[in-house]
Amino acid sequence: MSFADLKRNSSSNFDKLNKELSKLNTSNQSNNSDDRLWRCATDKAGNGYAVIRFLPAPNGEDFPFVRIWDHGFQGPGGWYIEKSLTTLGEADPVSEHNSKLWNSGLESDKEVARKQKRRLSYYSNIYVVKDPANPANEGKVFLYKYGKKIFDKIQDLMAPQFEDEQPVNPFDFWNGANFKLKVRNLEGYPNYDKSEFEAPGALASDDELEAIYQKQYPLQEMLERKNFKTYDELKTKLNKALGLNMEAARQAQNIPEEPAQQERVRAPEPIKADAAPSISSDDDDDLDWFKQLADED
Repeated sequence: MSFADLKRNSSSNFDKLNKELSKLNTSNQSNNSDDRLWRCATDKAGNGYAVIRFLPAPNGEDFPFVRIWDHGFQGPGGWYIEKSLTTLGEADPVSEHNSKLWNSGLESDKEVARKQKRRLSYYSNIYVVKDPANPANEGKVFLYKYGKKIFDKIQDLMAPQFEDEQPVNPFDFWNGANFKLKVRNLEGYPNYDKSEFEAPGALASDDELEAIYQKQYPLQEMLERKNFKTYDELKTKLNKALGLNMEAARQAQNIPEEPAQQERVRAPEPIKADAAPSISSDDDDDLDWFKQLADED
């Protein structure tokens, strides 16, 4: 397109871009790569509402949730979005790399490590009580991925801090509580602070509960080793994302390092395996969108 055409079509291009962004927003809300996963749809302003019920541990399992760590960041060589082997108690190349950065003594390295830190997600079975944006989901069982903020609300309900509050198990069919999920767009990110539990009570009759119980999805299989890449596979992807393969090629050709890089190599500090910080967040929608972009590359 010539510059003249660009200027002449500026208005129509803007309309076209708005339509495409709207379409992307809708597809990100309703089209999950795994149809077992439920997500609270949001409007154009980034606000959403639904009522869900956390369900007990699936048949044959002991806990109603699993925890999975992952990394999601973009380096000079592309995106790195992978589950962390620290979930399984194993060494992970990103955590090792972040530890080296954190212990380099340079604030710039610490900032990079912060951007590449782990994210913690939880998975539970839920029953959708009310979903105004997608009524067809109501009365169905899904898997739900959530972050530390929502998990903290679960913990607060189970172990209240004040003596006038009674502990409630939100995963209980009979004495649990529905969860009113309220999503707000706060400074460009989804915020769940206004979400809250309702008063405790039975979800349904015993006959209905038994049917719901049989529809739950296994959780522990998410932690099976086959669902994680090997250390070497993750190391290869990390090197590509960080452009470290290009660095190795530069060294093989004896190209001098930048002064700042030479200084960085001369004065490393001892590496501590758990020195780099980790974080738990609830920006799953953003990470999923980034992952779609990465998969399209």
